[in-house]
Amino acid sequence: MIGQIILVTAGLGLLIAVLGLGVLWLLRARSIGVMLAVVAVVTVAATLAGVVAIIFAMAIEERSKNIVLTVVAIAGAVGLGVAFVLARRVVKAGRRLVAAVEAVPASGEFDPPAGPLFAELDTLRSALDQAYARIRDGRERERALESARRELVTWVSHDLRTPLAGMRAMAEALEDGVVSDEATIRRYHTQIRLEVDRLSEMVDDLFELSRIHAGTLRLSRSPIGLGDLVSDALAGVEPLARAKGVRLYGEANGIVPVNVDAGELGRALRNLVVNAIRHTPADGTISIRAEDDGTTARLSVSDACGGIPEDDLPRVFDVAFRGEAARTPGPDGGAGLGLAIARGIVEAHEGDISVVNTGPGCRFEIRLPLADGGHRVG
Repeated sequence: MIGQIILVTAGLGLLIAVLGLGVLWLLRARSIGVMLAVVAVVTVAATLAGVVAIIFAMAIEERSKNIVLTVVAIAGAVGLGVAFVLARRVVKAGRRLVAAVEAVPASGEFDPPAGPLFAELDTLRSALDQAYARIRDGRERERALESARRELVTWVSHDLRTPLAGMRAMAEALEDGVVSDEATIRRYHTQIRLEVDRLSEMVDDLFELSRIHAGTLRLSRSPIGLGDLVSDALAGVEPLARAKGVRLYGEANGIVPVNVDAGELGRALRNLVVNAIRHTPADGTISIRAEDDGTTARLSVSDACGGIPEDDLPRVFDVAFRGEAARTPGPDGGAGLGLAIARGIVEAHEGDISVVNTGPGCRFEIRLPLADGGHRVG
């Protein structure tokens, strides 16, 4: 008898479950409230089928049968009522969340709906809040890049126009025979060559910066000691420092091994040293140090520029920032791209670059992972 009741109840329950799943599949695009109602109906129907099977198998008298069926019907009605209330709450909470999303202004400021939500919807609310925050950050970065691009175009066009105008004037003077003495002709030729060199350097900087911004900078890494980079940088800028009357001092504590692209990182270090030379007065001293703290390698360039205004410190590595009102650079000036290029190269090496005011000037510092610190070698 018990086995028969179990088999009948299981069979009816399985049939009702299959029918319920079919209905849920057909209504899969409908409201979650409808889904909950179907689940409640399936549950009540399966229970009622089991009770009916028990009643008929046990030959219960009519009065008892009616009482049992009534109790089951009331329980089913209660279950449907609870499911309906829960469905309304879920639908209402979902609509509040949708309304909050639809009310997001163009600025991307998401105002999450107040009040408690179901755990899943609350997780969704947090995820939406974080997603809109990332969107706002992305838009701010995009606006900053666009502003930097416009500023770069303005500054570079000015820096191109000035030497080009000078070269044109000197070339026309040579062509028209306005100057004829050998000394002036040689001076014009020398000046034209110097301006061409400056323009070539500017074009190289622009190309390097475009690769950095486009993410196409390819590094060819190999183990190297930072002391070698310091030596190469000092040798490369020594003529410029001598012409300016600036003293250079280099120091490397130990080998300080790193996995880097020696050419690119050397360029970043030279940019820092050249920048220091340009802003250090004659008879000043610039020191370049390489050291490590056991996990991080550090390259620092300290100058005697007199310091950088605190308001300008966050902008030092921005494209085309020179920290001066005049846009026309001096004879050894650049286009304001050197520090931006240095930052891009250092960040491509998973490093960090910063600047602080200290002593008679400021200190630029590059921090990189050591070669034996378990970092990826590309």
